[in-house]
Amino acid sequence: QVQLVDSGGASVQAGGSLRLSCAASSTVYTMDCMGWFRQVPGKERERVATFAREGSTSYADSMKGRFTISRDNAKNTLYLQMNSLEPEDTAMYYCAALEYSRSGTCFGIRISDFVYWGQGTQVTVSS
Repeated sequence: QVQLVDSGGASVQAGGSLRLSCAASSTVYTMDCMGWFRQVPGKERERVATFAREGSTSYADSMKGRFTISRDNAKNTLYLQMNSLEPEDTAMYYCAALEYSRSGTCFGIRISDFVYWGQGTQVTVSS
């Protein structure tokens, strides 16, 4: 059983930055795939960025160039650096992890495949 604790959410103005953290109870470098997701009330949860065990990353198109996902193996923590925040980024952000994937990476992984989830951290961006 892996526990994930999300933190770092806050209220900021448009153009500002935040860094979200996801502290894991298990060694993050053994997870085939970890990621950040976000959800707005009334909408489906969407993928923000993923980090595969071997170090490859991927981003949703609207986050490319603004968000950076990273992992600190020594601290067992996954991060999401968010810059140039926009009001449309307002959402609850969740960290998730999957120990084993068929490919050993995040390739082909659906949101429903992630087994472990953090409790979420709220990000609010005002214009």
